[in-house]
Amino acid sequence: MRTTSRGLLATLALTPLLAGCFASTENAAGESGGRLRVALAVPPVQALSPYSNDATVLSKLSVAEGLTALDENGSAAPALAESWTQKNDTTWTFELRKATFQDGTDVTAEAVVTALDHANAAETKPRVLSDVTLTAKAEDADTVTLTTETADPVLPLRLASPALGILSAKAYAKDGTVSPVGTGTGPFEITKLTGKTKAALDRYDGYWGGKAKASGIDVTWIADGTARANALRGGDVDIAEWIPTAQAKLLDAKTRHEVPSVRTDSLVLNTGSGIFTDASLRAAAREAVDGSALVDSVFGGYADPAEGLFGPAVSWAADQRVEVTGRAEAATSAQVKSKAKGKTLRLATYTNRAELPEAASVLQQQLEKAGFTVKQDVREYTQMEADLLAGKYDALVFSRVTLLDTGDAVAYLASDYTSEGVYNIAGLKDSAVDKAIKSAAAEGDTEQRQRKIMAAEAEILRTDAVVPLVHEKVVQGIATDVEGVLLDPRERSLIDLDTHLK
Repeated sequence: MRTTSRGLLATLALTPLLAGCFASTENAAGESGGRLRVALAVPPVQALSPYSNDATVLSKLSVAEGLTALDENGSAAPALAESWTQKNDTTWTFELRKATFQDGTDVTAEAVVTALDHANAAETKPRVLSDVTLTAKAEDADTVTLTTETADPVLPLRLASPALGILSAKAYAKDGTVSPVGTGTGPFEITKLTGKTKAALDRYDGYWGGKAKASGIDVTWIADGTARANALRGGDVDIAEWIPTAQAKLLDAKTRHEVPSVRTDSLVLNTGSGIFTDASLRAAAREAVDGSALVDSVFGGYADPAEGLFGPAVSWAADQRVEVTGRAEAATSAQVKSKAKGKTLRLATYTNRAELPEAASVLQQQLEKAGFTVKQDVREYTQMEADLLAGKYDALVFSRVTLLDTGDAVAYLASDYTSEGVYNIAGLKDSAVDKAIKSAAAEGDTEQRQRKIMAAEAEILRTDAVVPLVHEKVVQGIATDVEGVLLDPRERSLIDLDTHLK
């Protein structure tokens, strides 16, 4: 029996297909099907390198796999590793299944070590490794031992991250670049990548989990949400992700699929440089913005007002939320004008999610009413990521999947808000925040870990480095002649063995 993360997703899929750990290799094989045409929203940042935001493309299209996957409960399940054992607080042993890479070479312990070593040594580490250092050792051909410097009770969850997908040796170039073209282990193999516009994938018939029902996937990246919706309406694509809420009701109801999401949209403030190094100005910005005003006007009802960093789709968060105390006193409008000294607040957002530029315009009005002078910079995400990480903006209207990297919230908090976090757009360096996140990371008991996560959330919100706005509901567009699309609250999965044209 093959075990994947489809369990949770199958409950939301378009047909009641038996899948994931309920589908045998024989049943999954099926007959040769047609090619799926897919429109994705965010063009590749680094030629589909797993060490960038492109990693989720590799999981959405079932190209690459990690040692583990996530099951319906968000727990670690077997993938390239059939089983694992924790020897002590810092040492784990993983037994590999028999599998091959798409270039025909075997998945071996040495290949796994090579892949994980490259992830550790990457110039920009994957976000999932922000708060951990891994050492991998091959014990024999099928056994890998992983050691961490400090206790990491959720290591199997961490290894399910799309960023830690295991690729064959030829994927890793001497100059540090990584190419998943023909080097993954999944049921679909990338055969051609055309810049930032198109990719072609063929079915990989040597996949250990069986033969996919679709013969291949043709991907087009369409950054404009209206254009994606039009491509689905016009029959040019079979699947279009992230349909803008303004377009959703224009689609045939049978092609419109609402998905509860762990995505939170926030206003991220740059605490490292510029006007928001002043805590009283951050507090003024926090008091000025009203995310609830966006729910109907911008999101057409496909969102909930933000309760914190974690919304309703994170089922345990609400009951364990901690009151935020110790915030700075907000500057008055007159003080804002005086403290800013005529400086312009550089407000950034990106076009890949159609609602964000609209939200930025609403927030601009709210901030200007509070005394700020605001100028927007709105571009496609791949054009601005480097500038965001370099702190070249004062504020960012940002949409973040909070459980994307591991299914465990600590990895998100560590990468985005710790002093050494690799995705710390806020430039936050706060010892109390670091301590709270470190405490959560070390906790092995699930309930206690959740409590510590919410305590860390309160510490982060205290700094006003981020102002949560809304918790999104995602709309996916799927043609009526397609079956088995995965509707994933974590937005990590979309197509797998069972996705096909009728």
